[in-house]
Amino acid sequence: MTPASAGRDPFIDVLRVFGMALVVLQHWSMPVLSFSDGRITMGNALAAGSGWMLTWISQVMPLVFFAGGAAGAISSRAAVRRGDSAPAWLATRLRRLAWPVVPLAAVWLPLPHLLLTLGMPEQPVMTASRLAGQLLWFLAIYLVTVALTPSMLRLNMAYGWRVPVALAAGAVAVDILRFTSGLDVAGFPNIVLVWLAVHQLGFLYADGRLGRPWILASAGYGLATALVTFGPYPLSMIGMPGAPVSNMAPPTLALLSVGVGQIGLALALRRWIVSFAGWPGVSRALGWAGSRMTTLYLWHMSALFVIVSMVVVGLGVSTPEPGTSAWLSGWPHWLLMLILAMWPLLRGLARFETPPAGRPYTGGTARVVVATVLVGLGLLTLTAIGFVPGTAPLLGAGAIVAGLALTGPSFRTSPASRTSIPGPRPASDHRHPRRV
Repeated sequence: MTPASAGRDPFIDVLRVFGMALVVLQHWSMPVLSFSDGRITMGNALAAGSGWMLTWISQVMPLVFFAGGAAGAISSRAAVRRGDSAPAWLATRLRRLAWPVVPLAAVWLPLPHLLLTLGMPEQPVMTASRLAGQLLWFLAIYLVTVALTPSMLRLNMAYGWRVPVALAAGAVAVDILRFTSGLDVAGFPNIVLVWLAVHQLGFLYADGRLGRPWILASAGYGLATALVTFGPYPLSMIGMPGAPVSNMAPPTLALLSVGVGQIGLALALRRWIVSFAGWPGVSRALGWAGSRMTTLYLWHMSALFVIVSMVVVGLGVSTPEPGTSAWLSGWPHWLLMLILAMWPLLRGLARFETPPAGRPYTGGTARVVVATVLVGLGLLTLTAIGFVPGTAPLLGAGAIVAGLALTGPSFRTSPASRTSIPGPRPASDHRHPRRV
């Protein structure tokens, strides 16, 4: 694998946009919904037949973390070359990560109260309120990888491949403990170990040290096949309703193996992906979509709730049986309605992808660590509880706002240092290093 020698890396742009777009498409296509007696019931279309096979490609969160690792390595090293401190770099990344959550919380904290006041059935409102917050799990874990980037980069420079191998070994130990004890909670350390492992592979890619992609793809998918065939792992790489075990929550060695296979496959196709991304129309589309991906991710379930409230709850139209001709013929119309619901959200909220420009961060390490902890706790609270009426969501949103406030300039800043700086680079502005 030969990275681009300079400039933006379109391969990383494509992976990021493709990954988020496929997550949204999967979330919009999976639900099997019906409404009766004031309650909405949900199933999963991929639970039918051989739908699990699609999850070995459609579960693209490993690719998203991999692309984030490469982008983080490039961004962190560029900051060092500019003379920026590690706390200032982290403060900038923290603002970009958490700022788009503010309008989500501003809308969803009062929305359940409003809907209940207007007479909406309680169970669908509570379900939507929880699911709107569950999406934030990704930002919470991604925040961990961002905060650890400077330290993990030093380990990468010193030990290279041994770092993701050690993380994978830790994931093996955690799975053994989880499945021998029968306690899912024993698998929670893999939330960090598995996602850090694929994130670390992004560092190796940024260094030009991730070669032999077909071997990587074969090894990853081969090991995953063995694990689901002979081990305690389910076939699907996403959680299925009623399944006793999930490869996703918490993540398992099987999911890590599929992630390695996906990364190898993507790298094997890199030349064609880069060529495709160079087409003028595709390049413009990537630039447009790249600056809206966080908005799309955070609000796509809200668009789904709008359509579900109109079609399933309001009109009483249930989702057809997955795989039938009615489901296949109705899916394009369903998708069109969702796109129409999503479009005004993108138009109105994409501006929050870029935080307000301000003065440089000068608060030091301790302050940005506190800010990171506050934002992380806020995201975890909203992930676990959602936006259901109560005190906890208010505290979670308040912690995020407080953390963001701490990423501003120190009040003790000297007048000479109170100069404005340009806004942060777009997330798709990846500078690729020279070949090594």
